[in-house]
Amino acid sequence: MRFAWQRENSADKDSAKQSTTSRIIYFIYNIVYWAPIVLTITGVIDYRTGFITFSLILIIRAAANLYRNNAPMADEGEYFALRSP
Repeated sequence: MRFAWQRENSADKDSAKQSTTSRIIYFIYNIVYWAPIVLTITGVIDYRTGFITFSLILIIRAAANLYRNNAPMADEGEYFALRSP
């Protein structure tokens, strides 16, 4: 919300261009999120292992999002790889 307001009220509408590294981190972040679900559905890992793995990933993502939303300054957060659009 804060970033959308800043972008709307700034003269430079393209101020939030992410670097290639940020895009790669975001891509890997999403692949890791979906991996236990896909591996469980395809039968590569059993349901218990898939549930535990997915639960750990959710906890790690929640901690990362709490850090992301509370720690950086507004202008630093604008370029963070895992920010909300």
